[in-house]
Amino acid sequence: MIARFKDLCMDACDVPRLAGFWAGVLGGRVVDVGGGDARVDVSGRADAESIWVNGVPEPRTAKTRVHLDLRLAEAEPTALLAAGARLIREPDVEIDWWVLADPEGNQFCAFPPRPGAAPGPFELVVDSADPAAQATWWAGVVGGRVETTEDGTTVLLGAGGFPWRRWGFEAVAERKRVKNRVHWDVDLAGPDATRLIVAGAALLREPDDDISWWVLADPEGNEFCAFAPRTAA
Repeated sequence: MIARFKDLCMDACDVPRLAGFWAGVLGGRVVDVGGGDARVDVSGRADAESIWVNGVPEPRTAKTRVHLDLRLAEAEPTALLAAGARLIREPDVEIDWWVLADPEGNQFCAFPPRPGAAPGPFELVVDSADPAAQATWWAGVVGGRVETTEDGTTVLLGAGGFPWRRWGFEAVAERKRVKNRVHWDVDLAGPDATRLIVAGAALLREPDDDISWWVLADPEGNEFCAFAPRTAA
């Protein structure tokens, strides 16, 4: 295993608003990390579920290619709408879930309750030109096994550090055009990003005076950040 999933990151023009929204959704708390950024922590969890909200000046200009799927606690997404979500699409003859958008316009899906299924996020979904190749590449990075669901979605299960049930890669016709406003970070198993680059990641930025991590892109151009192991104090 080259790395472990670390956390999810979202760009935001209004950091407090977006962080507050997702803290309410996840049942977590907002932590001010300085520099205009915030982190949403979920306490009482055995996993490392967290969302970093990073302030950016530019607004969203394209459809979100990375999104979360949530399981609702109630039959309707009333609480999400009251918290500031916007309704994009209701269940119809083609889908049995709601498509919503958070206060920054990032779309996500809300599924009705299911017996035995806990409410909250259960899947991270990435739009892909070649879902099988993407899932296989990421399995080589973070471990886990690749499966195909009944509806044809390619999923990665058991990825190292991954806090939700599955990591889905969904086929879409359109290609990535702009920087993703939602991305994920990984913790490296080794001292640097060399193994990731050898595996096929593109190096976008090395650590410098401003950042202590590597900015990379996977084979379909999805940006992600890679952090070296923490050294003991």
